[in-house]
Amino acid sequence: MYSYEKRLDAMRQKKIEHTLAKRKQNGFTDLDDFGTVPISEGYCVTPWYNSENGSFYGLDGMSENFCRVIGAHEPYVDKNEMLCGRWRDMLVNYRGDVHYMPDWLKNNLKNLEFIKNGANAQWSKRWDEQRFPYDHLKDDQKKYNITSGIDSDAHFACDYRIGFELGFGGFLEKIEKYRKINPEKKDFYDAEEKCVRAIIDFVKRHCDKIKEMINEEKSPEIRENLEDMLRVNENIILGAPKTFHEVCQWTAYFNCASRIYTRDGAGFQLDTLLYPYYERDKAAGILDDEKAKFLIANLLLTDPHYYQLSGVDENDNDMTNRLSYLILDAADAINVSCNLTVRVHPNCDRKFLERAVFYLMKNKNGWPRFANDEALSKGYMRNGIDKKTARERIAVGCNWMCVPGREFPMNDTVKINVAKVFEVALYEMKNEKEKSVERLFELYSKHVEKAVSVVAEGVNLHIDHIGEVTPELIMNLMMKNTLEKGEDISRCAEIYTVGVDGAGLAVVADSFAALKTRVEDEKVLSWDEMYAALENDFEDPRIYAMMKSVPRYCSGNSVADFFAKRLTDNFVCKVKGQKMPEGRTLVPGWFSWARSIEYGKTVGATPNGRRSGEPLTHGANPESGFRTDGAVTAQSSGIASVQCGYGNTAPLQIEFDPRVSLEEGGLERVRDLVLGHFALGGTLININVIDKDTIMKAKDDPDAYPDLVVRVTGFTAYFASLSPKFRELVVSRFIDGM
Repeated sequence: MYSYEKRLDAMRQKKIEHTLAKRKQNGFTDLDDFGTVPISEGYCVTPWYNSENGSFYGLDGMSENFCRVIGAHEPYVDKNEMLCGRWRDMLVNYRGDVHYMPDWLKNNLKNLEFIKNGANAQWSKRWDEQRFPYDHLKDDQKKYNITSGIDSDAHFACDYRIGFELGFGGFLEKIEKYRKINPEKKDFYDAEEKCVRAIIDFVKRHCDKIKEMINEEKSPEIRENLEDMLRVNENIILGAPKTFHEVCQWTAYFNCASRIYTRDGAGFQLDTLLYPYYERDKAAGILDDEKAKFLIANLLLTDPHYYQLSGVDENDNDMTNRLSYLILDAADAINVSCNLTVRVHPNCDRKFLERAVFYLMKNKNGWPRFANDEALSKGYMRNGIDKKTARERIAVGCNWMCVPGREFPMNDTVKINVAKVFEVALYEMKNEKEKSVERLFELYSKHVEKAVSVVAEGVNLHIDHIGEVTPELIMNLMMKNTLEKGEDISRCAEIYTVGVDGAGLAVVADSFAALKTRVEDEKVLSWDEMYAALENDFEDPRIYAMMKSVPRYCSGNSVADFFAKRLTDNFVCKVKGQKMPEGRTLVPGWFSWARSIEYGKTVGATPNGRRSGEPLTHGANPESGFRTDGAVTAQSSGIASVQCGYGNTAPLQIEFDPRVSLEEGGLERVRDLVLGHFALGGTLININVIDKDTIMKAKDDPDAYPDLVVRVTGFTAYFASLSPKFRELVVSRFIDGM
C-alpha cells in the first residue's frame, strides 16, 4: 500500500543516501545541511564575467549568472513525494572565495576555458574592491579579527504574504506596472524580470519531467500522485497559489531560487501564514490532517529554512493554532535536519511548548529551539521600534530575528573577536611601567571602541553599495517598496538595525578573573612571569594549572561572572554609543556562529590557561567543563546575566544527556530549563539532547550514524558531514547529566 508512512520512510532513507553522497562530493562541510541534493553527472555552469578582475557584479552580472545556474539545474521529482524541486549549487560560488567552494566545483573550474585564459587572476572577488575599496580598514579588521559584514550574503527576511498573493505571474505584472511608472529604473526591472522568468522556466521543466514520469508509471497510486503533482505545478506557473498543496509547492520553488541566488535561509511564521489555506481546504473537503502533515514534512525535507511557530501578537494574545501542532508532528514524521523555532511567552499555549520539548527529547536531533518572545520584543523596542512591529519580528537565522519585508539588519554577519581585542590591550600594557587589571580593562575598553568604529564604517560601506555589487534580485520580489520604487532592499528598507556580535566572552572574562586572582590579589605570579608564561605557551605545568583552576564564568557569583557582566555592559555601551547615519543603528549581542575554531587560531595563549591557537568558547557559553555539578542550571543563569538587552541574542547553547527518560520526568526538566532561563531574561536556547554513548561512538565512527543530526550552533547539520574538528567541538560542549 502506498501509505504516507511508507513514503516518509523512503524519503528519509533517500535523504541519508544524499547526505553521504554529498560528503563524497564536497568533503566535510561545517555548514547548514541546506537541503541540497548531490550534483548530477555532467552538471556544469560557465559563468559570464562583467568585471576586469574575473568576477561579476551588479544587475546584469547577477541576473545573467542566476539564469545560468538555475538553468543548469535538472528538475528533481521523487514519486514518493508530493512536492518537487531541489537545489544543488549556489550562484555566489562562481565569484566567491575558493576556501568556501565545494570540492566538485574546484575540480570543474580547472577545466573551464575562462580559468585557462587567466580570468581567475583576481579570483575570490566577492566584493567589487575596484569600485568600492576599503583598504584603510583592513589593518584594523585584521588587528581585532573583525568579520566585517562587507560582501555578506542575504541576512534578512522576505514577506511571503506578498508572494502568496501574487505568484510568479503576479511578479511579472507588478514589474511591468512599475517599470512604466519608473522608466529611469529600466535596468533594475529588466534584471528582476529576467530572474522571474528563469524561475518560471524552472517550474515548467519540472512539469515536463512529471509528464515523462506519468507516461512511464505503471502503478495506479503513484500515477495518481504524479497527476496531482502536475496539476499543482501547472497552476502555479503563473497563477498565485490557491490551495494548501499549491502554497507549499510555491514556497519550495521560491526557496530553491533564493538559495541558489544568495544562500537565503530565512523562512516565515509557518503556522500563521499557512493556516488560512489549511482552514479553507479542510472546509472544502480537499484536505485532511494526514495529508497536511505529509505536505509539511515534504516541505521541511525540501529545504531546512528557518521557520517559526507559535508566539503572541501585538496584544499578547496566543497565536498557536491547530496547524502549529501538525507542523511539529510533521517534523517528527520526517525527522531530518530541521530549523524550527518555537516562540515562548507567558501567554503561549503551555501544552504546545510541552509538545515541542517532547519531540526534542524523543528524537534527540536538535530541534526545535526556543526563543523568548517577551525579552526579545522588549529589547528590540529599545531601538525605537513600536510594539506591533516588534511582535512581527521572527526568528529566521542562527541567532537572529528580522521584521519580514521591511528590515535590512545584516544580522549574524558582523563579529568582533573580543579575545583578540583583549590580546591587543594586554600586550600594549606590557610596555607600561605600572600594570593592573583596571589599567588593562581601560585599554581593552579603548580598543573595543576602536573596533566598533571600524565595524561601523564597514557596515555603512556595505549598505551604501551592496545594491551595486550583489543586488537582492530574488528576495526583492517579496520586500516592501522594492519593486514599487525600483530600488534594491538595501536602499529602501524601512528599518536598519544591524546586529554586532562579540565572540570570545568567556575567554576574556576568565582571563580577567585569572589575572585579578593570581597576579593581583594572591600575588603568586608577577606580571612579568605571567607574560613569560603566555609567550612560552604555558610550558610550565604549575603555572598552567594555577591559571586554569580559577573559578570560571558561569560558576556562580565568581570573579569571572563579575567580569562577564562588566564586559557585557562595556560592549553594549560602545556599540550603542557608536554614531551612525540617520535611520541606522547598531545592536549588540554575543554570538560566534561556527567560527570559534577560526577565531581561536588568531589568538595566542591567554591568561585563563587557554593555549595558543585553541578554539574560543562558543558564543556566550562558558568554557567546557567549567563545573561538574549543576552545570546546566549554572550555565543557564550565567548566560541569562550577560544579555545585551536590545533585541539581539546571546544564545544558551547546551548539549546534555538528561539521564532520565520522558517517562521519568525528563520532559518536565527540560521544559523548566526553558522557562527558567527565559524568566531570568535569556533570549534564545539551542539544545542538543544527546545520548552519551551514541555521541561518543559517532565521534569516532560517524558513518555508522548517518541519520544523527546535531545543532552545531544556530543551525542543525548531519554529524557525519562535519569535519573531525567540528565533531570534537560539539562533543566538547557535552554535559553528562542534568
